[in-house]
Amino acid sequence: MSDQVSEKTANQLQALSDALETGTMQHARRMLNELSPAEIGHLLESLPLTERLIIWDLVDPDKDGEVLLEVGDEVRTTLIRDMSLQDLVNAAEGMDVDDLADFIQSLPDRVTTQVLTSLDAQRRELLESVLSYPEDSAGGMMNTDTITVRTQVTLDVVLRYLRILGTLPDNTDSLIVTTRKNTYVGILPLSTLLTSSLELTVGEVMKRDTEVVNASMMDVEVAKIFQSHDLVSAPVVDDNMKLLGRITVDDVVDVIRDEAEHSVLSMAGLNEEEDLFAPVVPSARRRAIWLGFNLLTAFMASWVVSNFEATLEKVVAIAVLMNVVASMGGIAGTQTLTLVIRGIALGQVSRNNQRWLLTKEIIVGLFNGIGWALVIALIAVFWFGDVHIGLVIAAATVINLVAAAFSGVVLPLVMRKLNIDPALAGSVVLTTVTDIVGLFAFLGLATVFLL
Repeated sequence: MSDQVSEKTANQLQALSDALETGTMQHARRMLNELSPAEIGHLLESLPLTERLIIWDLVDPDKDGEVLLEVGDEVRTTLIRDMSLQDLVNAAEGMDVDDLADFIQSLPDRVTTQVLTSLDAQRRELLESVLSYPEDSAGGMMNTDTITVRTQVTLDVVLRYLRILGTLPDNTDSLIVTTRKNTYVGILPLSTLLTSSLELTVGEVMKRDTEVVNASMMDVEVAKIFQSHDLVSAPVVDDNMKLLGRITVDDVVDVIRDEAEHSVLSMAGLNEEEDLFAPVVPSARRRAIWLGFNLLTAFMASWVVSNFEATLEKVVAIAVLMNVVASMGGIAGTQTLTLVIRGIALGQVSRNNQRWLLTKEIIVGLFNGIGWALVIALIAVFWFGDVHIGLVIAAATVINLVAAAFSGVVLPLVMRKLNIDPALAGSVVLTTVTDIVGLFAFLGLATVFLL
């Protein structure tokens, strides 16, 4: 599926490029605006800045708001930089409250004030209620477009009420049942409404034991609830069970996607919102910090090596082989680290199973260490004709793979307790540990047994 999307994007880019090169701007404009906002957003993120701004000028103003919601924060900033105040106000019109809350936080202060002023009192109050919660919480991602009914009314009345409304909010699979004081009671699935006798009351057919989401819950926890219960939507309540809004599956998909991008890019020290086609200087500046941190860890490994200069001068084979041990430890540790970080993200790692997990990974490291140590030893003996070198590198490999397994489990657990993102810092610290342990074990053993 991803290959099909990539091919489609490439074809769309090529078609637009051909239209622009031939000077047929009207044709390019028509082609562009036949796409969905999500497809336009994907195209914009796939273009260097100059071409991006040309294509952005061709987008129908009526689609501006929807398209801006489909691009990352950094790309959105480049697009709104040259938009007029009135264009930004127009783009915000018609947005759902949850989308408007995300959009308005990326605007300059002067524009934010203007957008808020342009809203009617009721809509402004709803927006302010969403903005009062952290962006990565259920309250920050909820929408306030709920349809509520009371327990005592009949299904016939509910159906007539829906016909009067004429439309339903997107991703509505159920109506929310509340008291007159807006206290949450349960939900009325649309499937139940359509298949039950119209003479029955809402209270007789509604579901009371459904999942609700507290407004303070983190977005990743909300995503787990949706995944576990196959939800399309879920009510959002406060601590007193007062209904505040609802969360729909499209918002949860965005959270899951963002978390996946965060996990992958954080291991390289990058932000998931970073623009692939951002200018050179800001991109270089962001990455320089990560490179500097890695340089520090590299010097720490080099310092370990410098303490064994005499060994390296007398046994040349050690200099040739020492990177093998460190490399094997780094790969093994990264495998364990990745699995543990994934387990933490999915809520599978707890106090009850941490000790078992640590024991299991150490045993796995020991088994792999022994197996690959034999292979490495045989290669070293065949290469240099010295059994002692083979035994030393074999022992060092076992030590480092066990240390790598231990570090791969312990580091993310410790970092989580210290409120450090293990996806961001774990791989660098782990590599430092495996490099230092591997080099120290190999060179130390070589010093003791080969000199």
